Amino acid sequence: MKTVWKSKWLFVLMFFFVLAVTAGWSIQAKADEIAGKLPVFIAGSLTVPFKAVTKEYNKQYPNVEVLIEGAGSATTIRKVTELKREGGVIGSADYKIVPKLMFPDYADWYIIFASNQMVLCYTDKSKFAKQVNVDNWYQILQKKGVTYGRSDPDQDPCGYRTLMVWQLAEKHYGASGLFGKLYGAKGDTMRAKSVDLIALLQSGDLDYAFEYSSVAKQHGLKYVQLPEKINLSSTKHEAFYAQAKVSIKGKKPGEKIEMTGEPILYAVTIPQNYPDQKKALSFVEFLLGEKGITTLEATGQDSVCPALANDKNKLPEVLKKYVQ
Repeated sequence: MKTVWKSKWLFVLMFFFVLAVTAGWSIQAKADEIAGKLPVFIAGSLTVPFKAVTKEYNKQYPNVEVLIEGAGSATTIRKVTELKREGGVIGSADYKIVPKLMFPDYADWYIIFASNQMVLCYTDKSKFAKQVNVDNWYQILQKKGVTYGRSDPDQDPCGYRTLMVWQLAEKHYGASGLFGKLYGAKGDTMRAKSVDLIALLQSGDLDYAFEYSSVAKQHGLKYVQLPEKINLSSTKHEAFYAQAKVSIKGKKPGEKIEMTGEPILYAVTIPQNYPDQKKALSFVEFLLGEKGITTLEATGQDSVCPALANDKNKLPEVLKKYVQ
């Protein structure tokens, strides 16, 4: 009797072993089928996190060459919509510009997967570096000879969010006319995207730069932690943030889009005209999975987990399980 039971258990164990091995082979076969180049167009602030994610992704999909291009989010999207380039994945630092610039011709869904906050970066070389703090930073920026950088609002969400911070700071600190004193002043310096300001800051050509906290952490920069009421990080202050408004370039020449202040949320989507949807989906699915989120957070990039979607019914089936 004992011999019979041992034989049955041995059969069951062998059955599950074969099943597990077969499943492993199946997963590997699926990974091997996905190959070739994958253009990933992203916000400049996502460059470090996405390179880290790509490294992990390639352990599972070794035959895919992920081609990451960082730029301002609006510029990133226009590579597909205006320049007609093939982009497999779009990562935007502001979920709102995905529908404004891509719907309905290039996409009909997006997934919110990350968040951030605005900070004021500086270095030991910066003028008044030892004095600047959360209470006086806006006064420091107005001092003679001080230079400060921001990105182009028409190209980069960090650019229009900087202008929103200035508008909100005027109300928060009771500093009448502050926005007008900072905007276009002698020390006001603008570049295409926020990460372009880092080299200027590190070389000493800029004293201060408005960046995301994740970028500051990734590059080892000192920064002033701005008040929650103006740093665009918290749902508690949505009503206050909404007082800030900035107009940026729209889809067509001469068209303007009004952006309203709200908590910073990043989105990812796949252009619907990209020919290899399966390959693009493999990357987005990895990004939203446990390994992808863990890798993002390890770079200082805050995640939104579970993720959020504009319309869960429009999502590709494999992505629905990652969305609330």
